[in-house]
Amino acid sequence: MTVRFGNNRLGFYVAVFILSGVVLGLGANFANEFLPHLRQNFTIFSIVVSSLTILTFLLTLQWATPYSEAVVLFVLGTLWLAMGAWSTDVIGPLQCDSLAGQKTPSKNGETNLQAFCYEMKVIQAFSWTLFCLFVIAFYVLHQLAGQAQRYGRHKIWSEPIRELPWFEEAPGYYNTNTYGPNAMQYPPPSAGGYGYPYYPGGMGGMPMLNPGHSLMVQPGMNTVMSTV
Repeated sequence: MTVRFGNNRLGFYVAVFILSGVVLGLGANFANEFLPHLRQNFTIFSIVVSSLTILTFLLTLQWATPYSEAVVLFVLGTLWLAMGAWSTDVIGPLQCDSLAGQKTPSKNGETNLQAFCYEMKVIQAFSWTLFCLFVIAFYVLHQLAGQAQRYGRHKIWSEPIRELPWFEEAPGYYNTNTYGPNAMQYPPPSAGGYGYPYYPGGMGGMPMLNPGHSLMVQPGMNTVMSTV
């Protein structure tokens, strides 16, 4: 995994963990106030979606391929879209400031309607934010996978996601910009794949020697490969 891709992916995961954790906490508070007889459908859905998001990301953080990650992003993004739409339907254009002192039924009698309104507004905002983050991540993943395929990694969708590069980086390398005066050269698909420096004009991946120059091969020791 390139360093920039790894850091950006981790940052995305942290943001999702935080936002989902807040929604999970608010859903648990609704469960404490309303279940089992009031607002049960929305409350259960908010707990299930946020918990599923956290659990799934804990798994994909350790193991994933671009294909599996794309499926996860699509499914969870759809669920958060449903959550955002549902919370918008529940709270609508209601102004929480106008509800001071009002009450709403709860399992223990009544609870503060203004506090409930504010919590619903937070769930609404975080749900739409998470949906947008999933859409952006889904788009970026497709762009990076397409870039890796243009470099010759035609099976990148089924390879470990750590092999994905960031923009303008080659697959599997660390902080190696492919453009500019300090760019490293990578082999095209016809040069035999990735993982070794490419010497244009060389034979079999070996550098082309000028007349009067010699080539020294240092034998490897203790299973270490020989170096040129």
